[in-house]
Order: sequence, then structure tokens, then C-alpha cells
Amino acid sequence: MDTIIRNAKVVNEGQILNLDLLISGERIEKIAPSIGLNPAKKYIEIDATGLYLLPGVIDDQVHFRDPGLTHKGTIFSESVAAVAGGITSFMDMPNTIPNTLTQELLEEKYKMAAEKSIANYSFFMGISKNNLEEALKTNTENVCGITDDGLYFNNDEGILANYPEFLEQLFSRTDTLVALHSEDDSLIKKNTEDYKLIYGTEIPFFYHSLIRDEEVCLKATERVLKIAKKHQTRLHLFHISTLAEAKLFDNHTPIREKRITAEACIHHLWFSDADYERLGSKIKWNPSIKTEQDRKGLLQYLLNNSIDIIATDHAPHTVAEKAGNYFQAHSGGPLVQHALLAMLELFYRGEIPLEKVVEKMSHNVAEIYRIKERGYIREGYFADLVLVDLNKKQEVTPDSLLYKCKWSPFVGQVFKSSISSTFVNGNLVYEKGLVKTDIKGKRLRFEKIR
Repeated sequence: MDTIIRNAKVVNEGQILNLDLLISGERIEKIAPSIGLNPAKKYIEIDATGLYLLPGVIDDQVHFRDPGLTHKGTIFSESVAAVAGGITSFMDMPNTIPNTLTQELLEEKYKMAAEKSIANYSFFMGISKNNLEEALKTNTENVCGITDDGLYFNNDEGILANYPEFLEQLFSRTDTLVALHSEDDSLIKKNTEDYKLIYGTEIPFFYHSLIRDEEVCLKATERVLKIAKKHQTRLHLFHISTLAEAKLFDNHTPIREKRITAEACIHHLWFSDADYERLGSKIKWNPSIKTEQDRKGLLQYLLNNSIDIIATDHAPHTVAEKAGNYFQAHSGGPLVQHALLAMLELFYRGEIPLEKVVEKMSHNVAEIYRIKERGYIREGYFADLVLVDLNKKQEVTPDSLLYKCKWSPFVGQVFKSSISSTFVNGNLVYEKGLVKTDIKGKRLRFEKIR
């Protein structure tokens, strides 16, 4: 049955307009100030008066832990949390068990998602020291890209940003998007040893921001950018965390013409190092959360288009895995259920316009990855949509969490907004606090040349 959404404030392509929207099957059939219906047909009618209709969020960096780490989360559990948070599509990292380092293992994840995922999905192909030829076989129309995120490059240590000789090989040969985590391992080791001499194993969590400081990020990012520019590689840098790095990126070239793009993550836009005292290991991420100056700087450079998109780096661990001392507590945390709400809160604070939230969480993600027929509210596009109520408060409580790990750094936060409904491929998958799990999402498709 077709669905008609009436009287919504549609936030799309830099405008907010009062419109009706007709969904037929999986797609948006019509958008207009007023839509007349066929009296011979039956429709599901939704009165969206007072609500805002946004394109569904596309999250290009999640760790849903399936297969092999399913005590932390699964494709099913985390996609349920995602759609409850207005995220309709995700791209998952290769640091599952086994690591996704062959085309066969990659396709096994797609088969699993077809049976489990409530949201639309794509999976990155992993890159390591020994699988360059295999990674280069990646089909750019069916797979979002190649990444080292969450993987060790050389069996037991290091990320790709620390191996310039290998970057030269990869960047000179690949015709697909390469997405990288950028920190300097040698500086991290030095800083860790320095603080270990002072504190032993009981390093206060605040010092995570100093162990993985601005220099750690800037040195690696400058190294990677130099090689990428040499080869005109299609490079995307994950989770930029410092103002110094943000200043390195181009803000003049139109998004579809950029060869190098960058993202900021929710936790780096929301928290600062002042929050370590209150939250400790709950906000231990790599790269680390840094100063308030960095947080505000990232927002500034999002607004001037040096930084292109917003992601979550959703990486759930169990409560036990986040416990213990600095060396025992794992880095990462769950975010997909509250990412959009957090950005709407920053809108309320006057830190980012609503139109920019949509641009950075939906439009630009589709443009960077060349995702077909998603990321916008357009006739003929897939009906991936989220209705939000900017006037209905939502408190994050332990009972409200849909993550398998059942914790969040946002517990106790009262957001001014709430998610009313989420549509994936025209299907109403979330409404009034309930997720419908009988219909699954689809594999994302991409333009061949990126």
C-alpha cells in the first residue's frame, strides 16, 4: 500500500519547505505542496504537521562486530539501534573475525546482512601487508571502498598511515576509494611510555588526549595527504579530531570533484577533554577526544566545507571490556542510536544549521561514495526518510538502549528532539519507539568511477 506523508517540513538540499510526499513501493513517487490521491486506491496517511522530514542518515563508519565478535554487537542488533536513531544506511569496517581480507569473506558478510540488517548496508574491503592484489580486485559498483580501519597492517602492529612505501604501491594502483585511519604509531608509543613512567598502569583517562595528541594525528595525516596528492588517489580520511588537521583540507572544490575528503565524528563534535573526569573510559576513542578548541574548530571547518561529512565510528564493547585501568579499557563506544539527536541538539545550541546537518549526514555521504539514488529527498529516489520532532524531548535511559552492549556515554542526557519515524526503502521500520524487523534493508550500489 502506498504511503502519503502530509504537511511535513522537508529539509533537503539547503531548503526547508512545507510539502507532501508520496511513497510508492520502495521509492518516492511525488513531492509537492499538496498531493491529490486516487480515490479508487487505499493509502497509509501520515499527518506530519509540526514534524521535520529529513533524508535518512548514511553512516560511513561503523563496527557492527559480525562475524566473530557478536558478544559486543551484531548486524541485527546494531542495525535496529541505527534505524531507531534515523540512520537508514551504514558502511561497516573489516575488523571482524576473521578480518575481511578476501573477496570471499567480504561476500559472506553481504550474505549475512541480507538476512539480518534492518538498514541498508555496505562493507569495506580490508587492506593489510599481504593482500594488496586481493584488495585491488574490489568491485567499485558493489563495495564502498578499501580501508585499514580497525586492522593491524603488519600482523601485530601499526596502521597503514605509518607505511609510506606501501601507501605508494596502493595509491598508485587503486581505482577505488581508499579510507584510512591516520595516527602516528611511533609517537603514540613514545607518549605512552612517558606517561607510564609517571603513572604505571594507572594512567588517568584524561591523558589519552595527550598520548594521542594533536601531533600524533597531524604528522600522520600530513604524510598520507602528501602521497595521495602525488598519485591523485581518491582518498577519504576517517574521524579527523583536531583543528590543525581540519585546516589541511580543501574547502573550495565542489564535493563531487574532490579527490581527498574528510569526516568528523559525533564524539569529537560533542565531547571535549573536560569530559574525561566525568566519563572516563566511556569516552576513550582512537583518535582521542581532545580540547574544546578542537571541538569548536571541527564544527567551524564542517561549516566552511573543509570537512565534508559526519559519521559515528560506532564501535560497541561490553561493559566489562570498557572497565579496568587505562591499558585494560578498550577504545570505542556505541553511537548510532543517538548520533542524529546529538547533531539536532547542536542545532538547538546554534552551533550548526539544520540544513547543514542534513548535508553532512546524508547528501555529502552519497556524493563522496557515489551512492546511487540515496541521500536526498527526490522523486524516483529510494524512500529512506526520517521524521523528527524538534519539540519532543527524549531522555537517554539504560532501558531505552537498543545496543547489544546496553551502555552509552549519553545515558542521562535529555535531548530536545526525538525520532518519530524511520523509513527504509519505503518501509516504515521505526515508529513510536518500536522497530519492525520483518523487512530487511538492501545492499548499497555505487557509480563505477569515483
